[in-house]
Amino acid sequence: MKILLVRVSSLGDVLHNLPMVADLLRHHPGATIDWVVEEGYTSLVRLNPHVRKIIPWGLRRWRKSLGKADTRAEIKAFFRTLREEEYDVVFDTQGLLKTGIIMGAARTVRGGRKVGLANGSEGSGYEGISRIFHTHSIPLSPRTHAVARGRMVAGAALGYKVDVAPDFGLPAPQAAARPGFLPAEDYAVFFHGTARDAKRWPRENWIALGQALAPMPVLLPWGSPQEQQEAEAMAAGLPNARVLPKLSMMDAVALAQHARLAVGVDTGLTHIAAAFVRPTVEIYCDSPKWKTEGNWSDRIVNLGDLGAPPSASEVIAAARRLLEAR
Repeated sequence: MKILLVRVSSLGDVLHNLPMVADLLRHHPGATIDWVVEEGYTSLVRLNPHVRKIIPWGLRRWRKSLGKADTRAEIKAFFRTLREEEYDVVFDTQGLLKTGIIMGAARTVRGGRKVGLANGSEGSGYEGISRIFHTHSIPLSPRTHAVARGRMVAGAALGYKVDVAPDFGLPAPQAAARPGFLPAEDYAVFFHGTARDAKRWPRENWIALGQALAPMPVLLPWGSPQEQQEAEAMAAGLPNARVLPKLSMMDAVALAQHARLAVGVDTGLTHIAAAFVRPTVEIYCDSPKWKTEGNWSDRIVNLGDLGAPPSASEVIAAARRLLEAR
């Protein structure tokens, strides 16, 4: 069986789609699985050794130069590569017009299926027009967890139950080289940055948490000038904290992978730490916990909820419990 997964973005959504691979191979051990993903996330998918072929989709870059001949040539090359294979099943688990177009362009064998979402989850950017590219549309509860959605779509289409904990197919920390920018000793990482201000946790809470963890080193990554300024302000109140240089995505993944403790708001890198089953505290301030909480291990603690951020004392207590459970 040849299977194509279409999940192009964003970082957290691509991550949450990874357990589909293990499920599919558990029930169809001889299957080959290919994946179309935004080019910036190919290295994340590549961490899963069971994805045979990764087809990069460069829309974020292409849309800036659609009038250029080189860009149009790249787009043609993408669709040519996409159509090199015939698939038994194509899954679109994002449910957007752009992912529907990719699904529509993919080739299937005679009798092959193109399977997608019949509806979106609460607050998602689901676009119903994507259904015109499906041969089968799978309905799910609007409150289905982000990790469960793709898994349940595949299970419904191929006739199996999703009844085991998600397997992201990611390498264990001891199986991966430790980058030189990381300290040799155990460290905590604070994933404090987020694109939406309402999802931020107050600076004074981060400082209180860092002080409670001392003398353990606290590493502070950032992804924008505003987040860098915030990290520097935190570090000014934390002698055990270090502001990191700007990291590539894969360096940030390694940062999560090797952490003794990860604490973060509802953002992709926090979810990556949880997917690696590192001791993780996920903080929810302005997003619903049911949608993305790490619920597959007791090494992950989820605190707060939409409009109800946790206190510093709650997060400190959870962090101490995780560290003591070593």
